[in-house]
Amino acid sequence: MNALQPGSTIGILGGGQLGRMLAMSAARYGLKIHIFDPAKDAPAAEVAATHTCASYTDGNALASFAKACQVVTFEFENVPKASLEQLAGAVPLHPGLASLETSQDRLTEKQFLERLGLNVAPYAAIDGPDAIERAHTALGGDTVLKTRRLGYDGKGQTRLQTADIDAHQAWQAIGAAPAVLEARIAFVAEVSAIIARDIDGNAVAYDVPVNIHKDGILDTSSVGQFSAFNVTPDLTRQAQEAAVKVAVALEHVGVLTVEFFVTEQGTLLINEIAPRVHNSGHWTMDACLHDQFDNHIRAVAGWPLGAPERHSDAVMTNLVGPDVEELASHAARPDTQIHLYGKADVRKGRKMGHITRIAPRT
Repeated sequence: MNALQPGSTIGILGGGQLGRMLAMSAARYGLKIHIFDPAKDAPAAEVAATHTCASYTDGNALASFAKACQVVTFEFENVPKASLEQLAGAVPLHPGLASLETSQDRLTEKQFLERLGLNVAPYAAIDGPDAIERAHTALGGDTVLKTRRLGYDGKGQTRLQTADIDAHQAWQAIGAAPAVLEARIAFVAEVSAIIARDIDGNAVAYDVPVNIHKDGILDTSSVGQFSAFNVTPDLTRQAQEAAVKVAVALEHVGVLTVEFFVTEQGTLLINEIAPRVHNSGHWTMDACLHDQFDNHIRAVAGWPLGAPERHSDAVMTNLVGPDVEELASHAARPDTQIHLYGKADVRKGRKMGHITRIAPRT
């Protein structure tokens, strides 16, 4: 694939806030964005050149979408496999099917990571309630049951804390879907490695942020002086090398994020991978010359990657639900940048935007 020229069109499957921020990066490079999303009010559609409003299973709409684009990427991975195969047969798709298929299923993902020699939390495959109690005991009596597919932001999972559990209730709590049961890890921090890899196999890595969650949703990601945990150079190297190893194995093109638990012993355990731009990388928008969205667009467009080094320390805070109503106080801070996602309805647990506070790099 030759590098796209200004005026070319990149298709994005999904029209949420990640697609919106990708579209804004593309516009700076003179590239057009065509959003494919079934929602009429998709946030990304507001800043895109074109919006196809159709189901992800609409074969005719997908065919027309492919013809209108020079390359297709995505902002979330829960697109039907058959739809992806149709697109991949008609237009360059970056990242490719391997990245999507691996990340769509937690069991497939864990088995893939183990084959690479990377560490994951102890787990068991669960196909019904009868397997839960036995696996729960074998995994130490403090576990988390997670659906294999379609879980995000704390959805599709439930924690089992005691020896005496109701396996059938737990099974129903996650929608009676195929699952994995994971041992709950005693960790001292959660971190993520965000890397970008281009079509020629070159890769760049951003600094490793420390992530704090609230009610299953990312609350803050921080680097430098704002971090509550010291991410050492050795830990940074290990996390970045693991992420690159995953990207190489998948022949991934674009941004890829790997989330880790840092154990009390100082080792890294992979929680999950996301084959796309990621919430924990939003701080790069204000603390780096070339942020994660820029480098994803550059990668899928066949352009050279931009330097990932940060010029500032930063802490990104999600505005979830009614948090967005505190907009005036955030706007009054001279060290804070505001990013709103264009969502009209404020709902509990819904990401409405984020803010990033920066300071000179220490």
